[in-house]
Amino acid sequence: MTPKKRTPRLRTVNKVKPPYPLNKFPNGFGFKLGKEIVYILATKGVPVIKGAEWEQIFANAIGADWAPSNVGLDDVTLGNCAWSAKSVKNRNPAKVQRIRLISGRNSPIYSFGETDFTAAADPDLLGEQVLAIWNARVSAIREKYKHLRTVVLIKSSDLLTVAVFEFETIRYDFELFSWQWNENNNLEGYDKTTGRHCFTWQPHGSQFTIIEEVPENCLLIKTKKPPQIDKDVLLKMIDFDKSWVTVTTR
Repeated sequence: MTPKKRTPRLRTVNKVKPPYPLNKFPNGFGFKLGKEIVYILATKGVPVIKGAEWEQIFANAIGADWAPSNVGLDDVTLGNCAWSAKSVKNRNPAKVQRIRLISGRNSPIYSFGETDFTAAADPDLLGEQVLAIWNARVSAIREKYKHLRTVVLIKSSDLLTVAVFEFETIRYDFELFSWQWNENNNLEGYDKTTGRHCFTWQPHGSQFTIIEEVPENCLLIKTKKPPQIDKDVLLKMIDFDKSWVTVTTR
């Protein structure tokens, strides 16, 4: 009787674990984020969280390091994992199903020497080049980190409701997508199987946008609007002194 073939066990496969499972944020993460939002609303007077501020808030909430990078895919790092932190506005973070994430400037002019971005240009060739630029960035970061994620903050205009979720930052297979010019002369990429709109690329400025699905189990955080701290009261609380400010001419 011929012995049954067995699959060998490998010591190195799936041994490098991330700091926590995808979308299973550490204990207390939601409360820490809610507390930061209350602080912002009480001190700023305007409901605004942008770019670097969201990166810092996320890093602090999970105990990670924050250091802005040129690539923008590893602004937050913890052990063997790196994150790109994105924030978008939406009227209803609790129910939105798809969002657009601005994901850098991918320039075929710089990377491939292309010059024709008119409707006469081959959309599939340009689309492949746009994805190739993205894939190269992802590959460069994955050489340093075993896990690469994007964390997204979806915020209402008043910041009282936010949703947070993560997804794996991946490379995209050129063969899975078709491209076409839209009426605004922007390039759009579609999934060949489902017909779903996945990417938009703008020739003017080379802005690359990824359209992402929002998972049903994303974290939802609601806060009450706090009273705003009066500026003079705050300065008195920190014992502000006139000597802290020096005014001179150049």
